[in-house]
Amino acid sequence: MNPDVMLFDEPTSALDPEMVSEVLAVMKSLAENGMTMVVVTHEMGFAKEVSDRVIFMDQGVIAEEGTPEDIFVHPKEVRTKAFLHRVLND
Repeated sequence: MNPDVMLFDEPTSALDPEMVSEVLAVMKSLAENGMTMVVVTHEMGFAKEVSDRVIFMDQGVIAEEGTPEDIFVHPKEVRTKAFLHRVLND
């Protein structure tokens, strides 16, 4: 099997920390080998490191989109800033 795109919806949500690391390592390897992926995740470090584009959604609506630097370093939207502050400062 050689798909053009892989979809992941919170692939680490029910895993123990060791398995989270393994799953993220496999996904990172896929990205490094050119696999196009659409990933829904709360793993912000992974998203920042591996993504070419990031879309931040709030209540089913796209609030902001851009490069990882746009979203994680220079977010423009209040909702994005609030989410990142909450997640990154816990």
